[in-house]
Amino acid sequence: MTASAPHPALSAIVLAAGKGTRMKSDLPKVMHPAADRPMVRWVVDAARQAGAAEVVLVVGHMAELVRGAFTDARPACHFVLQQPQLGTGHAVDQARPLLERGLLGEHCFVLCGDGPLIRPDTLRTLLQRHLATGAAASLATSVVPLATGYGRIQRGPDGRFERIVEQKDATPAQLAIREINPSYYLFRTADLFAALRRVTNQNASGEYYITDVFELLLRDGRRVEVVDAVPPEDVLSVNTPEQLAEVDAILRRRLAGGSRTHAEARA
Repeated sequence: MTASAPHPALSAIVLAAGKGTRMKSDLPKVMHPAADRPMVRWVVDAARQAGAAEVVLVVGHMAELVRGAFTDARPACHFVLQQPQLGTGHAVDQARPLLERGLLGEHCFVLCGDGPLIRPDTLRTLLQRHLATGAAASLATSVVPLATGYGRIQRGPDGRFERIVEQKDATPAQLAIREINPSYYLFRTADLFAALRRVTNQNASGEYYITDVFELLLRDGRRVEVVDAVPPEDVLSVNTPEQLAEVDAILRRRLAGGSRTHAEARA
C-alpha cells in the first residue's frame, strides 16, 4: 500500500532515549542497524506512511547521534530531551512544550523506537478505529504464545478492556494472560497530556508509565478502543543482539518478498 497523505491533525511521538544495556554496545539501542538502517528509522517511516504530519523523537543517551540519523529527513523531525529518564510517561511528557506551541496535531501516535517490525497498515487500522469511534485513546494488541516481558491486557468479565498491567506488577493470574501490549498507541492529544499530569510512579519500577493513561481515561468515562491488530511476528522488539539478528532477518525477508520495494521502505 502506498503511503497515506500527511494528515495535519495527526502527529507521532517516538521514544528513543534508552541506552539498551543488554545490547553490549555503547550505541543508543534505537541506533543499532536492522536491514541496513537504524531501527528507529523504520518506526518513524511507518508513522509517516500512516499519515503523521509531525514526528517528535524523545532522545536521551547519546542524543546527538540519534539526531544525526535524521539530518536528511524531509519533512524534518522535532527532538526533545529526556534527562533523567523516569519512565515512558515521563518521556512523552517532554513533548508538552511542543503541544503548547501548537506543533502537535489533534491526535498523536506514541510508539517505541526499538520496534522496527511495525507496519504502516497496522497504524492505519488503529487510526481508522480511533477516528470512527471518537475514542480518547486507542491501542493495538497482539495475542502471542509466549508473553514474557510484555505488559498484559486485563479485561473484565464482559470482555471489556480494563487496564494494562506491566509484567513487574502482575499477579500470577495476570501473567497467564496471552493478550499483550506491543506499545502501539494513539491518543487525542489534549486528553493524553491532561492525563499525564495525574500519572504517578507508585509501582514496582518507581517509574511514570504511559500505560497508566488508559486506566485514568476510563475512570473519567472516556472511550478507550482496543484493536487486536498486531501480527505476532511484528511484536518482537529489540533488547539483545540475538533479538536484533532475528528482527534483521525478518525485515530482509519482507524486502526480498516484494511486499514493499526498497524505495517504498525508505520513503
